[in-house]
Amino acid sequence: MKTIPGFTLRPLGKEFIITAESIKQINFNKMISLNESAAYLWKSVDGKDFNAEDLADLLVERYEIDRETALRDSKAIAAKWLEAGIVTE
Repeated sequence: MKTIPGFTLRPLGKEFIITAESIKQINFNKMISLNESAAYLWKSVDGKDFNAEDLADLLVERYEIDRETALRDSKAIAAKWLEAGIVTE
């Protein structure tokens, strides 16, 4: 996977949102909101090739959670990012 160029992570209170830099990327039907850990993942992989395993490694390293939980969570966030159209496979 890889993040799609033209999307920027911005803080919004205690959460973060992904915003489009160009009008052609804007879909007003979806607002992409990320919590702190998802924002950390986005910052870590933005512009790089990655997969769910890479995301899980980042979660284990930063949050010291077990690998199984990290992999389950990373697969879920990757699927949401794909569905939202902010990453490609």
